[in-house]
Amino acid sequence: MGKIKLAVKTPSIDMTPMVDLFFLLLVFFILTATFRPEEAAPIDPPTSISQEPIPSNNILILEIAKDDRVFFNVDNGADTSKHIRGKVLQALGSQYQIRFTPEEVKKFEKMASFGVPIDKLKNFINAPDMTARESMQVGIPIDSTDNQLMYWVMFARQYNSELEVSVKGDGAANYPVVKKVLDVLQKNKVNKFNLNTNPEAVSEISLDNL
Repeated sequence: MGKIKLAVKTPSIDMTPMVDLFFLLLVFFILTATFRPEEAAPIDPPTSISQEPIPSNNILILEIAKDDRVFFNVDNGADTSKHIRGKVLQALGSQYQIRFTPEEVKKFEKMASFGVPIDKLKNFINAPDMTARESMQVGIPIDSTDNQLMYWVMFARQYNSELEVSVKGDGAANYPVVKKVLDVLQKNKVNKFNLNTNPEAVSEISLDNL
């Protein structure tokens, strides 16, 4: 009696569940990822040992480039419905008698750090692209005759009392400019701030000890 030969079947793997899982994970990471905004200017801060992570919200950042330009940034706080950034812009506009339209305020709320005098800010907001904006980044005035940085910090803290301040200065920035920025903080009664020394490390500084 002859042997019965069983049909040989080629094993197969159903990849559909794996593809679905990969797609779901991809969507999850896209929706939850926080994209790092472009910096107004390249800044190479000095190195130091980190003591605490920089907060993700309720943060006011002052940046000092190596050519001594000063940049400002503040977020909308933990509750973005309060539109803190837009309120700060409108307060500055009232201070300098410049009216910003609701559309301009909305655009400004989505922007990152900037270094533009207040009289050029409307053009900056309405610029067609990033290249056009870069040419306007001459730094926020910090002169004693027109210390606009003073008002930016003052109004930001007025609309968000929970703000933490972080200073990110280039290692090649001149000390007189750094001192002017620190003087602005002290005049606004900010005696403690975070010194951002690299993208993932900050250290706490007290102006009382300087």
